[in-house]
Amino acid sequence: QVQLVESGGGLVQPGGSLRLSCAASGSIFNIYTMGWYRQAPGKQRELVASISRGGSTNYADSVKGRFTISRDDAKNTVYLQMNSLKPEDTAVYYCNARRGGLGSPEYWGQGTQVTVSS
Repeated sequence: QVQLVESGGGLVQPGGSLRLSCAASGSIFNIYTMGWYRQAPGKQRELVASISRGGSTNYADSVKGRFTISRDDAKNTVYLQMNSLKPEDTAVYYCNARRGGLGSPEYWGQGTQVTVSS
């Protein structure tokens, strides 16, 4: 079992920045990929960014160049630095961990709300 706890969400003005954190605990030794998803009201949950054990990253086209995913292995924590935020980024952001490729067992955090509004 893997437990994921997100933090760092909140209200920010357009053009502002936030950093989300996801602390992992439990049976994390064989986690292959961690990432961030988001879900806005009335929309499907979508992948925002992911990072593998080897450090490879992937980003949604909508956030590429603005968001950066990183990890701190000593703290078992992944981060999502979000810059130049837009109202379209408003969503609940969820931390995700997978034991393998797509379709493998995965775990989710409780979500943290990000609201971009003036």
